[in-house]
Amino acid sequence: MNLTEAGYVAGWRLVRALPRPVVAAAFRAGADRAHRGNGRGTRRLRANLRRVVGPDLPEAELDRLVRDGLRSYARYWLEAFRLPSLSRRDILAGFHLDGQEKLAADVAAGRGAVVALPHAGNWDAAGAWVAANGWPITTVAERLRQEGLYKRFLAFRQGLGMEILPTSGGDRPAFDVLVDRLRAGAVVPLLADRDLSARGVEVEFFGGRTRMPAGPALLALRTGAPLYVASLWYEPDGARAAIEGPLELPEEDSAPLDARVRAVTQRIADGLAAGIARHPEDWHMLQRMWLDQGTDGTLSQPAATTGTI
Repeated sequence: MNLTEAGYVAGWRLVRALPRPVVAAAFRAGADRAHRGNGRGTRRLRANLRRVVGPDLPEAELDRLVRDGLRSYARYWLEAFRLPSLSRRDILAGFHLDGQEKLAADVAAGRGAVVALPHAGNWDAAGAWVAANGWPITTVAERLRQEGLYKRFLAFRQGLGMEILPTSGGDRPAFDVLVDRLRAGAVVPLLADRDLSARGVEVEFFGGRTRMPAGPALLALRTGAPLYVASLWYEPDGARAAIEGPLELPEEDSAPLDARVRAVTQRIADGLAAGIARHPEDWHMLQRMWLDQGTDGTLSQPAATTGTI
């Protein structure tokens, strides 16, 4: 076990063993240290949130937003570490979804549903809540370079009732399995605001160009399953989410498949942007996001350029 994996193991154990107020104070203090330290992740978050709020927000207010964003991200990890110790009743009580009747109807009808998610709020709590309702849920996870850590995350989410498919190295391609699960009536939530493959669909997002994964759009077009866009955020008493949709899908004979995927992915991007703009402090995007950003998240070209690299 390497140091990174050992750290996560210690986190899972200690966070569940100690009283929540004690752990919450420690995580909040850690977030504030990260804010003061202004390391690479903090600088990336600052640059990303500047895109969201626009150029007119004063720097002092942006700085408070960055601090609140880091506190929200720390809260995500705190609550994720504690999830396995919660009862089904606690999981159901600690999360609320506006639009849950839509998912319930989709599962009951056996048509399944695709839900495009941002890296916001607590997406693990959302998945645990779906499973606690007794609805089948399948999603994917990036295979980490550290296999031991990947297996621990896999066991963590499987223990919450989710079926997790690796993005690579599985017995079958993840996309094919997801098609089967949708046709069997499962809920398929997919993080959709950042492409990890460098083969994503280029979209406009908060006035800049970025790439987002084609998977949610392609799955909906392939299966006919309803496609929703989720927003996720925190309230003082728990995690919240809302779903918009189902999105209107273009007819099969209206355009080639790649054009339809681009059109639907842009609609997803627009829906994600609307939710993030309502709750920017809960968007946990500490990575390079736009095509015109450098490695620390700042512009790699003058802002007057086309926004591509």
